[in-house]
Amino acid sequence: MLNDTREFVRDCWYVAGWDYEFGTSKPEQRELLGEAIVLFRKQDGTLAALEDRCVHRHAPLSLGKIEGDHIRCWYHGLRFTSDGKCVEIPGQDTIPPGACVRAYPVVERGGWAWVWMGEAVDANPDLIPPAIGFDNPNWVLKSGQLDYDAPQAYINDNLLDLSHLAYVHANSFGATTGWISRQPKTSVIDRGVRVERWVRDAPPLPPLPSLAKYNSIDMWASYDFLIPGVFLMYTSLHPPGTAEASDHGAPTGKPLFNNFTCQAVTPITHDRSRYFFSWGPGSEFGGEEIAQQMLDVAAMAFGEDKVMIEAQMKIIARDPARQIMPIAADKTVILFQRMMDKMRRPARLSPRAAA
Repeated sequence: MLNDTREFVRDCWYVAGWDYEFGTSKPEQRELLGEAIVLFRKQDGTLAALEDRCVHRHAPLSLGKIEGDHIRCWYHGLRFTSDGKCVEIPGQDTIPPGACVRAYPVVERGGWAWVWMGEAVDANPDLIPPAIGFDNPNWVLKSGQLDYDAPQAYINDNLLDLSHLAYVHANSFGATTGWISRQPKTSVIDRGVRVERWVRDAPPLPPLPSLAKYNSIDMWASYDFLIPGVFLMYTSLHPPGTAEASDHGAPTGKPLFNNFTCQAVTPITHDRSRYFFSWGPGSEFGGEEIAQQMLDVAAMAFGEDKVMIEAQMKIIARDPARQIMPIAADKTVILFQRMMDKMRRPARLSPRAAA
């Protein structure tokens, strides 16, 4: 656990920002995995992503201007295409063949702009996690984000093990010890893990008229946590006794209320991360007002996480070599960390193959 490796996983898609953050009027800089990237929209509305460093004096292209499908450096006027090739150097007819900057594959999907940080030839859009965007008619979602002075791995670990809700989020989410009294079902899925659990005797939140007659409810929570750090969780509320009637498996009846959240953790540097989140009710159970209430509670809860994780970071930094003690709730953390570690290490030849 808390495996703060110094090597990033690169062969995957990272969230660079919300799709609505990138307009046509000016380029935007984002830092991912310690690399400065400039994103801008072309005339057809699609995004381009380039290394944010002009080849001439290394000025940031994000301080430049968008010109059609190109971006012009505003230091000495070099102009680059959306695939990184320099096509104009003011006052100079000959353009050196090496006058280009790195171009990153970028795809907009599920409300986010995703950037592939590995070799461009390996970029496969099918590997983008299936986040739900704001245009999905089944959900009413609101969004937010939060910066951490902590490595991505620490925030991933926090999301992989939700038993902390009973303590860290007792005030914000009204979470009870039901989050830890029974271990969840954990499954390995393609490029991630799936966690399913019932929380019995949970408080009937949010305070809706349809829940007013219940002193407590049964809550079903199922989430996928996918490489490199994407959390997709469905939650539904049911009358007391539903968990037992379902033999603690997935519910079959119509819920009293449901909601969905998409969250992603992107490393800015080794020690800083950006946390993106959206949350809201199913469209048949609530609209913009309920979604905003839920997001306000979530923002409070994620602030509680930030305090704990950044404090944890300072303690670990005093003695990084000191080992922690795993407990039963760490199963999903260990499984996911092994997946990430496998992607960090280059494939090794067997002794026979090497010979």
